[in-house]
Amino acid sequence: MNESGQILDLAAVEKYMRVHLREFEGPLDAKKFETGQSNPTFLLNTPSRNYVLRRKPTGVLLKSAHAVEREFRVQKALAETSVPVATMLHLCEDNAVIGSSFYIMDHVNGRNFVEPTLAKLDNDSRRLVIDEMARVLAELHKVDIDLVGLSDYGPSGNYFERQLARWSKQYLLTQTQPITAMDQLISLLQTQMPADDGQRSLVHGDYRIDNMIFQHNGTSCLALLDWELSTIGHPYADLAAVIMQWQMPPGQEGRGLASVDRKALGLPTDQQFIDTYCEYRGLKVIENFNFYLAFSFFRMAAILQGVLKRALGGNASNPDHAQKLGEYVPVFARKGLEALVK
Repeated sequence: MNESGQILDLAAVEKYMRVHLREFEGPLDAKKFETGQSNPTFLLNTPSRNYVLRRKPTGVLLKSAHAVEREFRVQKALAETSVPVATMLHLCEDNAVIGSSFYIMDHVNGRNFVEPTLAKLDNDSRRLVIDEMARVLAELHKVDIDLVGLSDYGPSGNYFERQLARWSKQYLLTQTQPITAMDQLISLLQTQMPADDGQRSLVHGDYRIDNMIFQHNGTSCLALLDWELSTIGHPYADLAAVIMQWQMPPGQEGRGLASVDRKALGLPTDQQFIDTYCEYRGLKVIENFNFYLAFSFFRMAAILQGVLKRALGGNASNPDHAQKLGEYVPVFARKGLEALVK
């Protein structure tokens, strides 16, 4: 199987699964999900049940990127918590099998919402889905990382300083053209960095509605997906990422809520979502939120720059979509600057 340049040797996968998964019964076929730009993801079909395989992409990779091993570890650790995750079945770190590390998880049968407008739902259902989004995020940030064995999942120290340094470096390594707004944003984030308030929790790193699977006929979340960017860090990074996404234009590209009449659709304002999250976590107020929002715009710009670089190098999971995403790098940089001067 070869889709968008990403090869999956089905014969090798089937042979491997027969040995390592007791319940497996073939024959096997596969279909690549269109989503999952970073790590190609495949639906594996068998007569008795379905699985999902997630692998590293082909080609030359940045040292710390595409860590499917970390994705497997964190989701397995969360299995007995209040954070909904898919059941992890097996991790393969032997590159000889299909050319890279991969893991297999249970297929979660539910529905996925690509955009936060939730166009196919009524107002009451929209409200409940977004409330569930706030609840799951709060539950994630309440996880006892020592109890679940993730205390070493990320370094200690100021999370935002660490992330700013990391993504600035990644951005420079993948830069394809000068972007003045990005240079200015990096500089301002360095000078306006808040003092570390001591909060240290598990963070998802890409918390969005399209990374969640919900019940077919309900509003409960069945699984939170795409944990590649997860680490131990500051919970406000995840919260700000939600608000960042909502400030982008609606539609397949922006997937945001800018200019949308939220009240008419039963959707909360940014502040109402923040307040709901705080209520679930037992917090009173979040100071200096605009810094966290600006940081989120910066970080996403750096991530998308990497996606663009892979597309230009022929290593993207979906090259055309990746190049379109890359066009948003200067947009996110400008949005980050706007957040800092509010």
